[in-house]
Amino acid sequence: MTYNGHKNWNYWNVSLWINNDESLYRFALSLVRQYGTGVGAVKLAQSLRGETTPDGAPFTVTTIRAAMAGMEA
Repeated sequence: MTYNGHKNWNYWNVSLWINNDESLYRFALSLVRQYGTGVGAVKLAQSLRGETTPDGAPFTVTTIRAAMAGMEA
């Protein structure tokens, strides 16, 4: 079972915030362009360590990597 096309609510919520908050999106995009999705997700997770979305979803490497999928184009 999926949640709005994502693995679960956490994945959807993290993707929603990364792809709709302009400063977070620009930062994520710059990391993907510089390091690729895998390393970029790790670097973003390190910078957001311990933080959650305003809705309470934790920023993890796996949820961030899923949200960054497709940014490499």
